[in-house]
Amino acid sequence: MSDTFAARLDRLESIEAIRQLAGKYSLSLDMRDLDAHVNLFAPDIQVGRKGTGRAALKAWVDETLREQFTGTSHHVGQHIIEFTDPDHAVGVVYSKNEHETGPEWVIMQMLYWDDYERIDGRWYFRRRLPLYWYATDLNKPPVGDRKMRWPGAQPYHGSFHDLFPSWKDYWERDKAGTGNPSPVAEPAPLEKFIETMRRGHPLPKPRVRT
Repeated sequence: MSDTFAARLDRLESIEAIRQLAGKYSLSLDMRDLDAHVNLFAPDIQVGRKGTGRAALKAWVDETLREQFTGTSHHVGQHIIEFTDPDHAVGVVYSKNEHETGPEWVIMQMLYWDDYERIDGRWYFRRRLPLYWYATDLNKPPVGDRKMRWPGAQPYHGSFHDLFPSWKDYWERDKAGTGNPSPVAEPAPLEKFIETMRRGHPLPKPRVRT
């Protein structure tokens, strides 16, 4: 087997393993199997100010679920994966979610910005950054600003479009009276689609809990 063929096969197998991570994340979360859930993350995962490691992540997830939700369902959508080297990758995953929370049924559209790492031959989440477009009661369309509208909380911005500068740039052109499209740029290089869209933009700092 040639080195080139072996590398291409490894890439395909890695893509499938990473895609499985996203599905396993949703299933384990919705079924409340928190051990299965946190074992999808690197052993030394950083859990904000809560500490480091899977035990800290399990405690944080458990507290979050018990305080906010009776039941949940996470539906994985498109998944773009790009490698930075053979053992590291980034990804963007869409997710459409439903939550039973008190007397309301809250629907949500969001995406995850992911960092993946292969450790001892197995792929894990190194980081999952949730970016939300909206969350609202099933019967209350979230028209207007501040589309994150959880029961009992003030509406807030969900950072859905903050990962990519193109959203703000698009509307700024309209405000400046220069709405005509600019010349078409060259296509992004292979494995650089996300990076090209990101343009070195800093990662957002979304509000994760209500």
